[in-house]
Amino acid sequence: QVQLVESGGGLVQAGGSLRLSCAASGRTFSSYVMGWFRQAPGNEREFVGAISWSGGSTYYADSVKGRFTISRDNGKNTVYLQMNSLKPEDTAVYYCAASKNYVRVRSGDIESWGQGTQVTVSS
Repeated sequence: QVQLVESGGGLVQAGGSLRLSCAASGRTFSSYVMGWFRQAPGNEREFVGAISWSGGSTYYADSVKGRFTISRDNGKNTVYLQMNSLKPEDTAVYYCAASKNYVRVRSGDIESWGQGTQVTVSS
């Protein structure tokens, strides 16, 4: 199993940007599809987006499409979430996740979760 550690969260004003990173341990990072999820207080954890093993394919939730971009660097065992045009409703704890299934990652078919990083967007 891969171990995941997120970083890069913080407080930002509406309209601003943040980039989250998720560093993975182990030598099998490139064998995993990587996903990002978020959970706001009182809400269930929701899918944000995912990236394929090579990074050649991505897909996103409608709520973030056009504003968020996922990328990965398999040489550094790291996946990124670039968040632009942030809105107060993007406030949540953001989690990265590792999966073996590109289609089912959005429904929670996850092998490993990170511990989460807080993102707060002020209005």
